[in-house]
Amino acid sequence: MNPTPLETALAAASPRLTPRPTTWISVLIHGSVMVLWILLFARAFFLKGTLAWSAGIVYIGYDTVLLVFVTIQSLPLLRRVPPDVVATPGVAPSARVTLGVIVAAYNEASVLPVTLDALFEQDDAPDEIVIADDGSTDATAALLAERYGLERAPDGEIGAPSPTHPTLRWLRVAHGGKARALNAAIGAMRSDTLMTVDADTLLAPGACRAMRHAFATETYLVSAAGILTPLCGHTREGRFFQWFQTYEYIRNFISRYAWMRAESLLLISGAFACFRRDALVEVGGFDPECLVEDYELIHRLRRFSVDHARGWTVRVIGAAQAFTDAPSTLASFLRQRRRWFAGFLQTQYWNRDMAGDRRYGAVGLLMLPIKAIDTVQPIYGLTAFALLLGFLFTGEYSALVPALGFIVGKIAIDLAFHVWSVYLYRRWTRNTTTSNLGMALLAAITEPFSFQLLRHTGATLGWFQFALGRKTWGVQHRAGVLGQRARRRRVD
Repeated sequence: MNPTPLETALAAASPRLTPRPTTWISVLIHGSVMVLWILLFARAFFLKGTLAWSAGIVYIGYDTVLLVFVTIQSLPLLRRVPPDVVATPGVAPSARVTLGVIVAAYNEASVLPVTLDALFEQDDAPDEIVIADDGSTDATAALLAERYGLERAPDGEIGAPSPTHPTLRWLRVAHGGKARALNAAIGAMRSDTLMTVDADTLLAPGACRAMRHAFATETYLVSAAGILTPLCGHTREGRFFQWFQTYEYIRNFISRYAWMRAESLLLISGAFACFRRDALVEVGGFDPECLVEDYELIHRLRRFSVDHARGWTVRVIGAAQAFTDAPSTLASFLRQRRRWFAGFLQTQYWNRDMAGDRRYGAVGLLMLPIKAIDTVQPIYGLTAFALLLGFLFTGEYSALVPALGFIVGKIAIDLAFHVWSVYLYRRWTRNTTTSNLGMALLAAITEPFSFQLLRHTGATLGWFQFALGRKTWGVQHRAGVLGQRARRRRVD
């Protein structure tokens, strides 16, 4: 079969398909990170006292430096009216941009009505909504036909509009993964901007309006991330993951704002993100071979922008908010984090030539070298914890006691950063209902010995998935979003 226009563009723009020579500075950056870990780990067997825990000291020091950077970069959020989108000075909003929404779905019949209801209830409704059905085998087809009057067209072709919701259409493709389903929808839609919304994501009423305003205001905005709040099931295990993930997401979005200000934001959430369609077409859409297609796409957009002098920017929009289903069990959490980290390693490897390259500005000189460190940060963290246990069981108190002192100091820093993050998040998003300062402080105290170890374990498993080259959506179980919708209806 002849390649589609998106496939042709992807072949030209993707470093996976058209690899770039690896530079010596990139080899030095990535190699140094691994060599340093080996040397620090070895010190535990040859040194006594505090320096025996060098791996933990470096781990704590690195994380603290990042927290200081984020704190400084997020200071503008203290303004009386916190900034949201960074508009081009002197440029008024352009004519109304059209907005299309792609809802990627694979066997999501249970939550699709929830997601679609939230889209229909937007105070600035999208111009078109396309269900990108990745060959679902559950009741999705019956749901779309019976509830929305949609008729199935041949695979790969977009169907007629719903008789009850004229902006809604159905596009079914043979099962091949989320990226292929999204790409099929990109080729079939003509809106100026395209928003991707996972089938387990519930948009706040003003989400579409905020995204549309951002793209109308900033000429060079090519991709924008919305703010996500995780939702888990109401089991005991689900409440545990809800608690920690809530404050993890808050910290992460404050960090994204900081990296946005440094013009080096690379991480958006495909569960709720918006793109300029022309740019998507130019770079070839989403890469079907990547486990985290949204993360990889931002790298490609950044690369293309520099190579072709486009001046594109990537933003996070505080006024665009949504709830998304998050893992409620240990197995699903580890599976998610394994896939995320394996996809991160894929993307880092494919774009290794950008690390240390000054042509890419802060992305090449700051962000990607930091990401090189992050490839082994989970291993550093687990190593530090394992060494602590080793010191305890072998009676090496000359190393254990100073190490515990460092940990106590780091917990104090984390406490301050948790409070700072929650405070800024509330000012920025105007959302004061999903966070609690007391629970944030408790999370900061207990996280190093619980949730953080689980994150590192999932990431370490991602190394194995990356090495084995496995790629799958996995089995989805939705509990949080359905529960949120039920609670809203009881309140109404």
